[in-house]
Amino acid sequence: MKTVVIGGNFAGFTAALELKRKGDKDDEVVVIDRSPNFLFIPSLIWVPFKRREVKDITVPKAKIFEDKGVHFLQTEALSIDPDAQVVKTTEGDVSYDQLVVATGPTVQYDVAPGVKEFAHYIGTPDRAMETREALDRFKDNPGPVVIGASQNAGCMGAGYEFLFNFEKWCRQNGIRKKVDIHWITPETFLGHFGIDGMTGAQTMFKTFFTLFNIHYHVEVAIEKMDESHVYLSDGQQLPYSFSMIMPPFLGAEVVRNSPALEATPTGYMPVGEDYRHFKYPNVWSAGLAVHFSLPWKPGKVPFFAPKTGYPSDVTGKIVAENILRAKKGKELIRKHWGKIPALCIMDAGYKEVIIVSNHLFKPRAFAIMMPNIFNDFSKVLFEKYFLWKVKHGYAMLP
Repeated sequence: MKTVVIGGNFAGFTAALELKRKGDKDDEVVVIDRSPNFLFIPSLIWVPFKRREVKDITVPKAKIFEDKGVHFLQTEALSIDPDAQVVKTTEGDVSYDQLVVATGPTVQYDVAPGVKEFAHYIGTPDRAMETREALDRFKDNPGPVVIGASQNAGCMGAGYEFLFNFEKWCRQNGIRKKVDIHWITPETFLGHFGIDGMTGAQTMFKTFFTLFNIHYHVEVAIEKMDESHVYLSDGQQLPYSFSMIMPPFLGAEVVRNSPALEATPTGYMPVGEDYRHFKYPNVWSAGLAVHFSLPWKPGKVPFFAPKTGYPSDVTGKIVAENILRAKKGKELIRKHWGKIPALCIMDAGYKEVIIVSNHLFKPRAFAIMMPNIFNDFSKVLFEKYFLWKVKHGYAMLP
């Protein structure tokens, strides 16, 4: 059996190594990814503040895959022909028996006029470094700031992390009194996170915002931006000297360029709770590429749920196991994205909030939010653990 995995970060990395570890000796596993490195995306929030360099959170993948018997093809996947069972790449066609689509997203920078041109972003290494350079300039000429998430965004958590780290950075540099900070979000309330919140979350975040003197605007969309103002859907015009906005994501181009897969309008893979394609039983999806339903409804402004590293890693394991079960005619594992446990550590500027629940979405048997106002050692520890796990190819570990 030859399994091709498109994408080599959280979900794809895990799925490929687990398929090779648990499969038959003659099973072939091929990873297609244009990036030579594994990137620990959660730590990108620290790059603008010089707490991390990009090299600190990247790991070359080729040697890891080679040592584990996985073939790594560093190239770009262009489209998929599921009827011919072929992935078209810049290096030619790659055939498969089983296919795992574990691609990262495409960032929709043009969500509103001016956002692409004027707002900074921290979700890629290049843009995180550009944000660092902008902060160096801002430090010499501080002014009002707008930070937040746009309509249709799903990664509000990283925006909150950047916000609190920015506030701390301003105090460290002695400019906090000169900086008026505004947080904008499509969420119906502070601390929703795209998971319908948790008990005590709204109260906790209101306390944080009051404590740090941060203005907030919920259920707002960005109508447009220019070089000096953010124009909101509620009619407010917020002046800014620096802005960081988390925009929405689209599915990867390789999926959107493959009409036979019948992806959603935003380019995500239509799969069941077993992460198997509805039409093609030998096509699977894991991680950010997955489309799933939401149990809650947004308010006046649309937004989505987060697709973070932990559920991506879990779905990578599920897909690998299900491919091997399907090969043997066994019953498949079924677990909706929202029933995956929530395990998240939100950095709040040398402080942290640890979020744990049995399900990402409601209903939940338990849900805990534990603030640690003295340090952020849990997030640092998790970063060190996960990078160690990646470097050794220990995908089987949690």
